[in-house]
Amino acid sequence: MTDRLADHAFTLAGEAAIADADGVLVLPDHGVLVVSDLHFEKGSSYGMGGQMLPPYDTRTTLRRLAAAIARHRPRTVIALGDSFHDRLADRRMDGADVERLADLVDGVGRWVWIEGNHDPAPPPQFGGEVRHTLELGGLVLRHEPTEGPAPGEIAGHLHPCAKVRGKGRAVRARCFATDCERLIMPAFGAFTGGLNVCDPAFERCFGAVPGVLVMGRARVYPVAAKSCVPDRS
Repeated sequence: MTDRLADHAFTLAGEAAIADADGVLVLPDHGVLVVSDLHFEKGSSYGMGGQMLPPYDTRTTLRRLAAAIARHRPRTVIALGDSFHDRLADRRMDGADVERLADLVDGVGRWVWIEGNHDPAPPPQFGGEVRHTLELGGLVLRHEPTEGPAPGEIAGHLHPCAKVRGKGRAVRARCFATDCERLIMPAFGAFTGGLNVCDPAFERCFGAVPGVLVMGRARVYPVAAKSCVPDRS
Protein backbone atom coordinates (compact mmCIF):
# COMPACT_ATOMS: atom_id res chain seq x y z
CA MET A 1 0.00 0.00 0.00
CA THR A 2 2.97 2.33 0.41
CA ASP A 3 6.53 2.58 -0.84
CA ARG A 4 7.65 5.53 1.25
CA LEU A 5 10.91 4.70 2.97
CA ALA A 6 10.13 7.40 5.55
CA ASP A 7 7.25 5.39 7.02
CA HIS A 8 7.93 3.11 9.99
CA ALA A 9 6.84 -0.53 9.76
CA PHE A 10 6.32 -2.46 12.99
CA THR A 11 4.17 -5.18 14.54
CA LEU A 12 1.18 -4.22 16.67
CA ALA A 13 -0.34 -7.03 18.73
CA GLY A 14 0.79 -9.49 16.08
CA GLU A 15 -0.55 -7.42 13.16
CA ALA A 16 1.57 -5.67 10.53
CA ALA A 17 1.35 -1.89 10.91
CA ILE A 18 2.89 1.20 9.31
CA ALA A 19 3.14 4.58 11.01
CA ASP A 20 3.08 7.39 8.46
CA ALA A 21 5.01 10.63 9.03
CA ASP A 22 1.80 12.56 8.33
CA GLY A 23 0.02 10.91 11.26
CA VAL A 24 -2.02 8.06 9.78
CA LEU A 25 -1.70 4.38 10.62
CA VAL A 26 -1.81 1.77 7.85
CA LEU A 27 -2.79 -1.86 8.47
CA PRO A 28 -1.62 -3.37 5.18
CA ASP A 29 -2.99 -6.88 5.67
CA HIS A 30 -6.49 -5.39 6.03
CA GLY A 31 -6.19 -2.62 3.43
CA VAL A 32 -7.03 -0.12 6.18
CA LEU A 33 -5.96 3.46 6.86
CA VAL A 34 -6.69 4.80 10.37
CA VAL A 35 -6.84 8.51 11.17
CA SER A 36 -7.85 10.12 14.45
CA ASP A 37 -9.11 13.41 15.85
CA LEU A 38 -9.67 15.40 12.67
CA HIS A 39 -11.65 18.04 14.60
CA PHE A 40 -13.20 19.63 11.51
CA GLU A 41 -14.32 23.23 12.16
CA LYS A 42 -12.43 23.69 15.41
CA GLY A 43 -11.40 27.14 14.18
CA SER A 44 -14.96 28.31 13.55
CA SER A 45 -16.03 26.90 16.91
CA TYR A 46 -13.39 28.96 18.70
CA GLY A 47 -14.34 31.98 16.59
CA MET A 48 -17.92 31.74 17.86
CA GLY A 49 -16.52 31.91 21.37
CA GLY A 50 -14.49 35.04 20.68
CA GLN A 51 -11.11 33.38 20.06
CA MET A 52 -10.27 34.40 16.51
CA LEU A 53 -8.33 31.69 14.70
CA PRO A 54 -7.70 31.46 10.95
CA PRO A 55 -10.79 29.74 9.50
CA TYR A 56 -8.92 27.33 7.24
CA ASP A 57 -8.25 24.36 9.50
CA THR A 58 -10.85 22.13 7.85
CA ARG A 59 -9.46 22.78 4.38
CA THR A 60 -5.89 22.14 5.52
CA THR A 61 -6.89 18.92 7.27
CA LEU A 62 -8.85 17.72 4.24
CA ARG A 63 -5.92 18.42 1.92
CA ARG A 64 -3.55 16.39 4.10
CA LEU A 65 -6.08 13.58 4.48
CA ALA A 66 -6.69 13.41 0.73
CA ALA A 67 -2.94 13.19 0.15
CA ALA A 68 -2.59 10.33 2.65
CA ILE A 69 -5.45 8.41 1.04
CA ALA A 70 -4.00 8.93 -2.44
CA ARG A 71 -0.58 7.77 -1.25
CA HIS A 72 -1.72 4.59 0.51
CA ARG A 73 -4.83 3.72 -1.57
CA PRO A 74 -6.71 1.93 1.25
CA ARG A 75 -9.83 -0.14 0.74
CA THR A 76 -11.14 1.10 4.09
CA VAL A 77 -10.70 4.34 6.02
CA ILE A 78 -11.45 4.38 9.74
CA ALA A 79 -11.82 7.83 11.33
CA LEU A 80 -11.21 7.19 15.01
CA GLY A 81 -13.54 9.71 16.62
CA ASP A 82 -13.72 13.47 17.14
CA SER A 83 -13.77 13.89 13.38
CA PHE A 84 -16.08 16.89 13.86
CA HIS A 85 -15.32 19.38 16.62
CA ASP A 86 -18.97 19.64 17.70
CA ARG A 87 -22.48 18.59 16.69
CA LEU A 88 -22.98 21.62 14.40
CA ALA A 89 -19.58 21.55 12.70
CA ASP A 90 -20.93 20.31 9.37
CA ARG A 91 -23.31 23.29 9.20
CA ARG A 92 -20.37 25.71 9.40
CA MET A 93 -18.26 23.99 6.76
CA ASP A 94 -17.65 25.83 3.52
CA GLY A 95 -19.53 24.30 0.60
CA ALA A 96 -16.33 23.33 -1.20
CA ASP A 97 -15.11 21.51 1.91
CA VAL A 98 -18.42 19.68 2.22
CA GLU A 99 -18.08 18.46 -1.36
CA ARG A 100 -14.46 17.46 -0.91
CA LEU A 101 -15.18 15.42 2.21
CA ALA A 102 -18.16 13.73 0.57
CA ASP A 103 -15.95 12.85 -2.41
CA LEU A 104 -13.28 11.39 -0.12
CA VAL A 105 -15.82 9.18 1.65
CA ASP A 106 -17.35 8.10 -1.64
CA GLY A 107 -13.95 7.37 -3.15
CA VAL A 108 -13.03 4.42 -0.91
CA GLY A 109 -14.74 1.07 -0.63
CA ARG A 110 -15.64 1.50 3.04
CA TRP A 111 -15.53 4.49 5.40
CA VAL A 112 -16.16 4.05 9.12
CA TRP A 113 -16.79 6.92 11.53
CA ILE A 114 -16.00 5.87 15.11
CA GLU A 115 -18.05 7.86 17.60
CA GLY A 116 -16.05 10.37 19.64
CA ASN A 117 -16.80 12.50 22.68
CA HIS A 118 -17.05 15.61 20.46
CA ASP A 119 -19.15 13.88 17.80
CA PRO A 120 -21.21 11.06 19.33
CA ALA A 121 -23.46 11.27 16.25
CA PRO A 122 -21.34 12.11 13.17
CA PRO A 123 -23.45 13.89 10.52
CA PRO A 124 -25.04 11.43 8.08
CA GLN A 125 -24.77 13.66 5.01
CA PHE A 126 -21.26 12.48 4.20
CA GLY A 127 -22.09 8.79 4.03
CA GLY A 128 -20.08 6.00 5.60
CA GLU A 129 -21.08 3.89 8.58
CA VAL A 130 -21.01 4.85 12.25
CA ARG A 131 -19.68 2.50 14.91
CA HIS A 132 -18.83 2.82 18.59
CA THR A 133 -16.02 0.27 18.31
CA LEU A 134 -14.74 -1.89 15.49
CA GLU A 135 -12.94 -5.23 15.70
CA LEU A 136 -10.38 -6.02 13.05
CA GLY A 137 -8.58 -9.34 13.37
CA GLY A 138 -6.87 -9.20 16.74
CA LEU A 139 -7.36 -5.45 17.01
CA VAL A 140 -10.15 -3.33 18.48
CA LEU A 141 -10.53 0.29 17.45
CA ARG A 142 -12.28 2.90 19.61
CA HIS A 143 -12.00 6.60 20.37
CA GLU A 144 -11.18 6.74 24.08
CA PRO A 145 -8.43 4.41 25.32
CA THR A 146 -9.11 1.90 28.07
CA GLU A 147 -7.33 2.43 31.36
CA GLY A 148 -5.31 -0.65 32.22
CA PRO A 149 -4.17 -3.51 29.97
CA ALA A 150 -5.87 -3.62 26.56
CA PRO A 151 -3.85 -5.71 24.08
CA GLY A 152 -4.73 -4.95 20.49
CA GLU A 153 -6.43 -1.64 21.22
CA ILE A 154 -6.03 1.30 18.83
CA ALA A 155 -7.47 4.53 20.24
CA GLY A 156 -7.21 8.29 19.92
CA HIS A 157 -8.57 11.06 22.16
CA LEU A 158 -5.37 11.89 24.10
CA HIS A 159 -3.50 13.64 21.24
CA PRO A 160 -0.06 12.27 22.22
CA CYS A 161 3.04 14.43 21.86
CA ALA A 162 6.59 13.67 22.93
CA LYS A 163 9.30 15.99 24.14
CA VAL A 164 12.67 14.43 23.44
CA ARG A 165 15.88 15.85 24.82
CA GLY A 166 19.31 15.12 23.40
CA LYS A 167 22.55 16.75 22.31
CA GLY A 168 21.81 19.90 24.26
CA ARG A 169 18.35 20.63 22.84
CA ALA A 170 14.79 19.42 23.08
CA VAL A 171 12.20 18.79 20.37
CA ARG A 172 8.44 18.45 20.91
CA ALA A 173 6.29 16.81 18.25
CA ARG A 174 3.17 14.73 17.70
CA CYS A 175 3.67 11.01 18.01
CA PHE A 176 2.14 7.56 18.06
CA ALA A 177 2.27 6.20 21.63
CA THR A 178 2.78 2.44 21.66
CA ASP A 179 4.29 -0.52 23.45
CA CYS A 180 3.67 -2.69 20.35
CA GLU A 181 0.69 -4.27 22.12
CA ARG A 182 -1.61 -1.27 21.92
CA LEU A 183 -1.42 2.17 20.32
CA ILE A 184 -2.77 5.68 20.84
CA MET A 185 -2.98 7.70 17.64
CA PRO A 186 -1.73 11.26 17.16
CA ALA A 187 -4.34 13.91 16.45
CA PHE A 188 -4.51 14.68 12.72
CA GLY A 189 -6.47 17.95 12.71
CA ALA A 190 -4.65 21.17 11.83
CA PHE A 191 -5.60 22.97 15.05
CA THR A 192 -5.32 20.07 17.51
CA GLY A 193 -2.93 20.41 20.42
CA GLY A 194 -1.05 17.62 22.14
CA LEU A 195 -0.66 15.98 25.56
CA ASN A 196 2.83 14.98 26.65
CA VAL A 197 3.21 11.20 26.91
CA CYS A 198 4.75 11.71 30.36
CA ASP A 199 1.31 12.81 31.58
CA PRO A 200 -0.34 10.39 34.04
CA ALA A 201 -3.13 9.77 31.50
CA PHE A 202 -0.73 7.63 29.47
CA GLU A 203 0.62 5.81 32.50
CA ARG A 204 -2.95 4.79 33.36
CA CYS A 205 -3.17 3.12 29.96
CA PHE A 206 0.30 1.63 29.56
CA GLY A 207 1.38 1.25 33.18
CA ALA A 208 4.39 3.48 32.47
CA VAL A 209 5.55 6.12 30.00
CA PRO A 210 5.18 4.42 26.60
CA GLY A 211 7.62 4.29 23.76
CA VAL A 212 6.79 6.64 20.91
CA LEU A 213 7.00 6.95 17.14
CA VAL A 214 7.71 10.65 16.67
CA MET A 215 6.47 12.40 13.54
CA GLY A 216 9.26 14.34 11.85
CA ARG A 217 8.91 16.44 8.72
CA ALA A 218 9.71 13.55 6.40
CA ARG A 219 10.05 10.42 8.51
CA VAL A 220 9.00 8.67 11.71
CA TYR A 221 11.53 8.31 14.53
CA PRO A 222 11.20 5.46 17.06
CA VAL A 223 12.11 6.82 20.51
CA ALA A 224 12.37 4.83 23.74
CA ALA A 225 10.38 5.91 26.77
CA LYS A 226 13.56 6.77 28.70
CA SER A 227 14.31 9.56 26.22
CA CYS A 228 10.93 11.27 26.70
CA VAL A 229 10.78 14.10 29.21
CA PRO A 230 7.93 16.20 30.69
CA ASP A 231 7.22 19.60 29.19
CA ARG A 232 8.59 21.33 32.27
CA SER A 233 12.06 19.88 32.49
